[in-house]
Amino acid sequence: MPLHIGIVGCSAEGAALCYRTLCVEGAQHMGQAHAHPEVSMHTHSLASYVDCLDRGDVDGVAQLMLSSAGKLAAAGADFLICPDNTIHQGMHQVLPQSPLPWLHIAEVVAAEAVSRGFRRVGVLGTRWLVDSEVYPQALSAAGLEAVRPDADERATLGRIIMDELVRGVIRPQSTAVLQQMIEGLKARGCDAVALGCTELPLVLNDGNSALPTLDSTRLLARAALRRATAG
Repeated sequence: MPLHIGIVGCSAEGAALCYRTLCVEGAQHMGQAHAHPEVSMHTHSLASYVDCLDRGDVDGVAQLMLSSAGKLAAAGADFLICPDNTIHQGMHQVLPQSPLPWLHIAEVVAAEAVSRGFRRVGVLGTRWLVDSEVYPQALSAAGLEAVRPDADERATLGRIIMDELVRGVIRPQSTAVLQQMIEGLKARGCDAVALGCTELPLVLNDGNSALPTLDSTRLLARAALRRATAG
């Protein structure tokens, strides 16, 4: 039997895309139409996470994640994933106390970047994520360089993500702004861009990006499927 995947959710759109990917692509790993591993999800209110992030309260973020982890362990999950890049800031506090092992989204993205031969990766995401060391640490550990947007771009990114994408609002003019940011990262020598917000794949992909995209949401889901079906 495949392992039971637990999803620690945060924002609805990213968690939904991750869940949908697990269910739709599970059949490719299990060799039977419509088959996928058992999946459970728990989400605290996004507002609770945002309150902690605004205060710089990483411990608070970690405690919310651990609360979800405990509930998912009680539901029978074998391992955990979190389809939210930003709250991985708390992962260093989560792992020593977690009742279950985790896959780390930025490490999954870094492994994909290495496998595809990339060396210098631009990072898009919320202001909290881009300001953090989540991606620089994971990419550096894999021998890669992380490049962040400038301060003004980070503010714009944060607005588009939190005011639009997490609410399921997609505006062509905002997508154009994101595409311009990727053009700028390409001009700075990046050979790929990490979509380090799990909602960004809703509007960006290899077909409309000046750089190859590393879709953190689907990459995490696919890594979870490999782990679950490998036992």
